[in-house]
Amino acid sequence: MQAAAAYPPDARLTKAEDFRRVFRQGKRSKDRFFTILACANGLPQARLGMAISRRNAGSAVERNRLKRLARESFRHRQSTLAGFDLVVMSRPEASRADNRTLFESLDRHWQRLMKRCDSSSSSS
Repeated sequence: MQAAAAYPPDARLTKAEDFRRVFRQGKRSKDRFFTILACANGLPQARLGMAISRRNAGSAVERNRLKRLARESFRHRQSTLAGFDLVVMSRPEASRADNRTLFESLDRHWQRLMKRCDSSSSSS
C-alpha cells in the first residue's frame, strides 16, 4: 500500500469537540445519498469523521459498507482535501444505491466542497 493512500489514525476525526466545530462552522454539500460537511482544520492533513446513523442505514452490514466506501473515497482524495476536517453523513437513499454510484457521489462532494472552501478563503 502506498503511503498517500493510507488511512492513519491522525487522518481520523475522533474528538467530540472537533465534530461539534465541523457541524457548527462547516460548509455543506448535500445530494440524495450523502450530506458532507467541511471545515478548515489548520493542519497539514485532512481528517475524516463519519456519522452514519441506524435510522438511515438500518443494518450494521449496510452502515459498514457506507463507511468503507467513504473511507476508500477519502483515501484516494485526501491529498487534495488537506487542511480540512470532513464529516460524512448518509441519507436513506444511500442504502439502496450501488457502490459505483456512491463512489461517484462522494467524488462530486469532494470537488464541490474544495471549490466552496477555496472561494470562501480567497474572498476573506
